[in-house]
Amino acid sequence: MTLVPLTLALAESKRRGGALAAFNVIQIEHAEAYAAAAAQTDLPVVMQISENCVRYHGALRPIGLATLAIAEAAPQPVVVHLDHAEDSALVDQAVELGFTSVMFDGSRLSDAHNRTETAAVVARCHAAGVSVEAELGEVGGKDGVHAPGVRTDPRDAARFVADTGVDALAVAVGTSHAMVDRVAVLDNELITQLAAEVSVPLVLHGSSGVPDDGLVAAVRAGMTKVNVATHLNHVFTEAMQRRLREHPSVDTRRYLGAGRDAVATESARLMRLLALHD
Repeated sequence: MTLVPLTLALAESKRRGGALAAFNVIQIEHAEAYAAAAAQTDLPVVMQISENCVRYHGALRPIGLATLAIAEAAPQPVVVHLDHAEDSALVDQAVELGFTSVMFDGSRLSDAHNRTETAAVVARCHAAGVSVEAELGEVGGKDGVHAPGVRTDPRDAARFVADTGVDALAVAVGTSHAMVDRVAVLDNELITQLAAEVSVPLVLHGSSGVPDDGLVAAVRAGMTKVNVATHLNHVFTEAMQRRLREHPSVDTRRYLGAGRDAVATESARLMRLLALHD
């Protein structure tokens, strides 16, 4: 199956009545796990590479090309997505490499500057057939913002989409990035209001902190793309540590493989959950 733009995958998920799962790639094993999960479920998936991941690897090209190769070999539709890019030059690199979607994060900019910069990114990406996700306001967590109190105004969100032309919008409805406990309580009434007011699909960031029933409720309320990162890293780490405790080894394939397999299993479960498959 060929790579697909985010807009196409979101439209298909919406047609089926569920949400599209989006998982972060850090090592190549993550991408392999998500491809395996897509094969198990026969569902599309988004493989996301964040700007933080790029810093970890030192450049986008190595991890980007590896992820693209895995995605291109998958039998299911796959979106390869640049996540939380604050550097517009990095966006241009992703487009040149063949990514099918980017998330430009101008949330640290002033409102007017965010709209101007996001619109410019959208124009360049759309010219190349690449989808663009953006964020209005800041979904908190890593930078100390107290996200549970942050909320996106529906009318402002609609204006932002009209001003920028983005294809999907991440909104603040009660989540926080990098949560390790699944205790977040979402504002589902607000999600419903946003879905009615905003003309593009809504994206839930910081979903690792949301329990299963909360994720299902959010999808039913109107979320169309759900990002999960920290939770799967926790699954990967636990499986790797367990393997090393039970079978000590210096062969990295043994314990990295255990982490990869555990993430594939949990990713498949989450994909079915978000697709509203019983």
